[in-house]
Amino acid sequence: MPGINNSDRSAQGSDLNRNLENQYRIMEAVTIVSKFFKQLMRIKIITTGLLAATLLLGACSTPKNINYFQDVYTGTVVSTAEQKDIKVQPEDKLSIIVTTQDPKLSQLFNLVTTQNRLGQTTSSTNSLDAASANDGRTAYYTVNPTGDINFPVLGKLHIAGMNRFEVAEYIEQQLQARNLVKDPIVTVEFANTGISILGEVNSPGRYEFNKDRMSIIDAIAMAGDLTVNGEREGILVMRKDDKGLLQGYRIDLTDMQSLAGSPVYYLQQEDVIYVQPNDKRKRETTPNGNTPYTPSIWVSIGSFAVTITTLIITLTR
Repeated sequence: MPGINNSDRSAQGSDLNRNLENQYRIMEAVTIVSKFFKQLMRIKIITTGLLAATLLLGACSTPKNINYFQDVYTGTVVSTAEQKDIKVQPEDKLSIIVTTQDPKLSQLFNLVTTQNRLGQTTSSTNSLDAASANDGRTAYYTVNPTGDINFPVLGKLHIAGMNRFEVAEYIEQQLQARNLVKDPIVTVEFANTGISILGEVNSPGRYEFNKDRMSIIDAIAMAGDLTVNGEREGILVMRKDDKGLLQGYRIDLTDMQSLAGSPVYYLQQEDVIYVQPNDKRKRETTPNGNTPYTPSIWVSIGSFAVTITTLIITLTR
């Protein structure tokens, strides 16, 4: 075999050194990459834990706009708006019964419903005998657009703006002034004093009440209270003014002082109360509306951001 000269030996030695150097560099790169990913995982775990803890603490915080009457403490004195009884308005229906010592005389001043042949209920002001009067039921007076009722014998009476006690006293005075009855007892009741409660309450709907006054708190209690998703600070109350136009008022259940002083603290018939939904409830009306506000999505976003940041810092060293 031919001998190997020195140049061949030198070339083989150089190739061996280069191979060893390449292997060392590869091992060094693998070690760096391994350390990078280990460091990345540690940072990711720590950051994810911190994000999760922060979100949990935020979720456990108590909302400040849930409790009612936050400005009321022991000994706090709250001045309410002037107490206003329900007043007669056009289109109201009233039950008015006149009672005297003479039943036949009383019949002259009381509307009694009778049944016609078709089974429909009609109102009659005709004088009825005792038997038919006992079989009938008292009808309602409907207040016309100008605030009047047509009362038997007395004729047209203007009663708009009166409460039921004032109406009773007024009719008693008219009966006595015309020498029709000496000792009348007049009883007046509202037949259609209703309000509507809409929005984020547990039992929305129309509610009739037989009280001389009704507060906004009473009305909310009748509707089963607000839901958790109801806005406490911007409840809308709509009311017709003297010209028949709707006027809006805003009330805040978290502030008792302002609530008690509101002109709609005491309600009137046909008032409309609307409790608007909070932002969370509004988002639920769209697909995935609340997804950006869940803890899991923010943990994922935070983890991704940490991964990208760590990679950039490592590659730029």
